[in-house]
Amino acid sequence: MPMPPLPDLDAMSMDEVAAHIATRSPAPVERWNTSHCGDSEMRIASDGQWYHQGSPIGRKDMVRKFATILRREANGGYVLVNPGEKLDIAVDDAPFVAVKMKAEAGRIAFQTNVGDIVIAGPDHPLRFESKADGPHPYVRIRGGLDALIARPLYYDLANLAIEGDDTPPGVWSDGVFFPLEPA
Repeated sequence: MPMPPLPDLDAMSMDEVAAHIATRSPAPVERWNTSHCGDSEMRIASDGQWYHQGSPIGRKDMVRKFATILRREANGGYVLVNPGEKLDIAVDDAPFVAVKMKAEAGRIAFQTNVGDIVIAGPDHPLRFESKADGPHPYVRIRGGLDALIARPLYYDLANLAIEGDDTPPGVWSDGVFFPLEPA
């Protein structure tokens, strides 16, 4: 069965974004407690590209389908899980990349490279880490899974913070303040 087309975040109002989010029901991966079956021989690179046995997975619908059964384990590792099996998957940084952003009416929405849409707030916090190559901003997508916020969107967040008068600089979304500095 083909995946439904990705929603167009740019064409949606923030109320339409919230309505879209409310209709989504992710797979119950946290309830699937099957025994470990091995290694998927898959890897998610820091740019969001998925690989199998070292070759890029070119079918975007296949990647989107795999993303729906991705889970973060208590030990920090990642697995692909279904009711019958659990396979390790390597993740270089975060499993997703936030590639679109919309800021409107006191809320900031993000869309990932696999189509997930979230509104930053209490359930989807923003966080910032300092790394050798500069700041790395993240947004929580679901169940311990984060998206690295793409560099152009980070600059958009910085511009929003500059427009505000908060100290330290930061952004507000869904009633929560997120400082743009590492915790």
